[in-house]
This record gives sequence, structure tokens and C-alpha cells, in this order.
Amino acid sequence: MTDIETYAQESKKNELEIDPRLLEALVCPVTRRPLTYDKATQELISPTAGLAFPIRSGVPIMLVDQARKFEPLKA
Repeated sequence: MTDIETYAQESKKNELEIDPRLLEALVCPVTRRPLTYDKATQELISPTAGLAFPIRSGVPIMLVDQARKFEPLKA
């Protein structure tokens, strides 16, 4: 395997993971409650707000207008 192939595989692998310390520090900008990480969709989920914040190139996009909306959980 070449260096370029190794780098490409490592980059792809790194995009699929989020630092647990970062996840602990981030909260939903609407509810100020903790978020959960959905590895399959690469999103940070706020179940009470009904928002899924995308992660692009390893960077969480915490803007409400960029979040995907879904039916929030009822308390």
C-alpha cells in the first residue's frame, strides 16, 4: 500500500469518529442539553429539540439553520 492510500484510509477513518471530550463539551444551542452522536449519519442529535447537527470533515456544525429537523421526543 502506498503512503497516499494509507493517508486516504486514515483520513476516512478519522472522519467517522468524534473526540469523546468534544462530545462532552458540546450542548444543543436551543435546549442547552447534551447531544448524542450518530456515527451512521455523522450527526449530533438533540432529541428534545428535534434537531440533528451535521458533522462535516470532522467539524460539528452547530447552526440551527443547518440542522436537520425531525419529530422531537416528548417528555
